[in-house]
Amino acid sequence: MSLKRLLSVGVTLLILALAVLLVRTLWLHYMDSPWTRDGRVRADVINIAPDVAGLVVEVAVRDNQRVAAGDLLLRIDPSHYQVAVQEAEVLVAARKAALDMRKVNADRRADMDDLVVSRESREDAGHLAAASLAEYRQALAALDAARLDLARTEVRASVAGHITNLNVYKGDFAQRGEASMALVDGQSFYVNGYFEETRLPHIKVGDAAELRLMSGERLRGHVDSIARAIYDRDNPESRELIADVNPTFNWVRLAQRVPVRIHLDEVPDDVLLAAGMTCTVVIGEAGNEPETSGFLNGLLFAQ
Repeated sequence: MSLKRLLSVGVTLLILALAVLLVRTLWLHYMDSPWTRDGRVRADVINIAPDVAGLVVEVAVRDNQRVAAGDLLLRIDPSHYQVAVQEAEVLVAARKAALDMRKVNADRRADMDDLVVSRESREDAGHLAAASLAEYRQALAALDAARLDLARTEVRASVAGHITNLNVYKGDFAQRGEASMALVDGQSFYVNGYFEETRLPHIKVGDAAELRLMSGERLRGHVDSIARAIYDRDNPESRELIADVNPTFNWVRLAQRVPVRIHLDEVPDDVLLAAGMTCTVVIGEAGNEPETSGFLNGLLFAQ
């Protein structure tokens, strides 16, 4: 066999070996590496509901508007609650006058001897003064409740974020406890990556994470926690609180997906995040940024 032919065969075998090695590396990386395309952006969403009922006289925000903590969101007609405060103040004044009168009577009778006022009369006067004190305190509590209801006619943002799903307008009647808009906490964004159970042994709390949104932006984070339970649809409880075992079983067993919470280390100002967005998540070792070659990076982040 000529040298040229040997060289040709050798090059061919080398290329074949490299191809096999590359395919094996890609396969192991694709199957075993801790990464997933099933990532979801999440955030804390606060349902805004008034604590008092009444006619809405002002809606101070627009849908999708950014608000700061303490900003006015909507105002309910305060007229009825102002009247309630006035009534409570009048009741407090009346109870205070009755308390003062009975205290004076009780003190005066206490200074008299048994020849002038009986012991029973002195005790009754003391009990009446104590009862008046309790009624006065009750009136003060009612006044505090009326003032609180009046203050609650103004619904304000508890955190900074964005208003969404605005469903209340001027002239609507707001019911107590009925949500009329949602407030997305702007500082609470995180990512839930749903990893197959076969990849969980490669994930540890504190591991660095790289995330890529479908729009192309990349974010950095780290593993904050790993869920310890998921719902078993094939084994729910019956009415008797015993296992309701499914009599059928599929021959092909699919790996379950377990939520892994990713804390976002930093979100650039020019990146728009919305709860519900999807992303790809790649996990690296603790303290290290996840690294992938250009080809593998393209493979993992392919949308």
